[in-house]
Amino acid sequence: MAVQTGYLKYGTTGDSQIIDITEDVIGLVSSSGIGNGIVTVFAAGSTVAVTTLEYEPGLIHDLQQALERIAPLDIEYKHNERWHDGNGHSHVRASLLGQSESFPLIDGRLLLGTWQQIIFIDLDNKPRSRKVVVQMVGE
Repeated sequence: MAVQTGYLKYGTTGDSQIIDITEDVIGLVSSSGIGNGIVTVFAAGSTVAVTTLEYEPGLIHDLQQALERIAPLDIEYKHNERWHDGNGHSHVRASLLGQSESFPLIDGRLLLGTWQQIIFIDLDNKPRSRKVVVQMVGE
């Protein structure tokens, strides 16, 4: 059983920016030499998320609007009272979406649906430098 770990870095704008990282993940998987196993994609941070969707402008907009309805920017968050950084909504959104996803790796190919892409979302309220960890376990 082999374990390979790769890293992806992104400069982000924040404000629920959604980035399609599918091809970057596939590139790391291809160079790992692992043919069968599992791939975990993990976003390091408490105001980021990793999930999947059909990466197209309408759905990107819909997801951003849904996040605004679920955890609005302009309501009171106790986190903001404590830290005065204005990103309480970012933490709530990230907690609901989660920071990782795992995917089967079969015959050297990441198993994704036809219209399914892996996305990274920076939910914070300011630009940041972000890191995504891609770990492949298998043979």
